[in-house]
Amino acid sequence: MATIYYTGCSLDGFIATPEHSLDWLMSRDIDGQADMGFDTFAPRVGACAMGATTWQWLLDHDPEGWTPKPTWVFTHRDFAESEQVRFTSSDVAQVHAEMVEAAGDKDVWLVGGGDLVGQFHEAGLLDEVWVQYAPVTLGAGAPVLPRHVELRLEEVSRNRDFMCGRYSVVR
Repeated sequence: MATIYYTGCSLDGFIATPEHSLDWLMSRDIDGQADMGFDTFAPRVGACAMGATTWQWLLDHDPEGWTPKPTWVFTHRDFAESEQVRFTSSDVAQVHAEMVEAAGDKDVWLVGGGDLVGQFHEAGLLDEVWVQYAPVTLGAGAPVLPRHVELRLEEVSRNRDFMCGRYSVVR
């Protein structure tokens, strides 16, 4: 069982534009069934965590499309109740144990954003970072991981338009 940040980003290191748009990412060609593709990653996930901006993006763009896996949204905002989503403003270290228990023998997926993932790293709870690099630069936006994190490259793959990398966190 691992806690994994799995995300797409631009070549210049952003996961969303300054306006929180992912249009640049969704317009690219990728095969979910390929190595490091989402459809091959998703079955290994037992629980998810994300920040409020990521959750709001999902509500705005695909309200019916979220996974039925137990999900924690770290937020100070008010959202409509959801059967599968728990809203929390607690420290990530306190909530991580609940997420691991809910995941069983599967992984915990840190969906984003980068600042939340940085909090998991600072608590010593981040194990791997999987990044799907899109062939585009944004110039500004939400950084993939706005913290100093030492990583070791474990795997590289090409998935159509994307260069995919799997890294382990160096402790």
